[in-house]
Amino acid sequence: MTNGRSRQFGDSSRYAGPSQNRPSPSRLSENINVSPVASRASQLGLGLGKGAGGLGRGVAGGKGKGLGKGSLKRHMKIQRDNIYGVTKGDIRRLARRGGVKRISATLYDDVRQALKERLQVILRDICAILDSSGRKTVSVTDVVFTLRRRGNPIYGFDSAFLTQR
Repeated sequence: MTNGRSRQFGDSSRYAGPSQNRPSPSRLSENINVSPVASRASQLGLGLGKGAGGLGRGVAGGKGKGLGKGSLKRHMKIQRDNIYGVTKGDIRRLARRGGVKRISATLYDDVRQALKERLQVILRDICAILDSSGRKTVSVTDVVFTLRRRGNPIYGFDSAFLTQR
């Protein structure tokens, strides 16, 4: 009794004897240079590696139609404004420190915009200080001096701290 299989699977029975249509491994090894100790996959030409004549390689054994082994593709980084690094949780924590109990969903973008504008003004003054002093590194005294000059001093930094440069 043979197992009835469709033509999709090669019309060969799993339990029947050797078919005349299916080549034996000995006949395949005549066509392919394979060591006598090679595995059955290598004897059938399905081995791994660069020289293996795998499926979809065509007659010449060149590049097949598959999608694998192509050049590596890098993920494109999506450009976005750095102000979105200030997350919703960060804004929520600042509001909690200020005594806010409930926050509207539309507030977060407004807070980011206000923060960006304030930082631009402060950093513009700090860059002017760095240009005039010929330095490239921002120090704590530059930030304290700029905020005091703008009328928003940081508590804990006395005037003696500003004089040591």
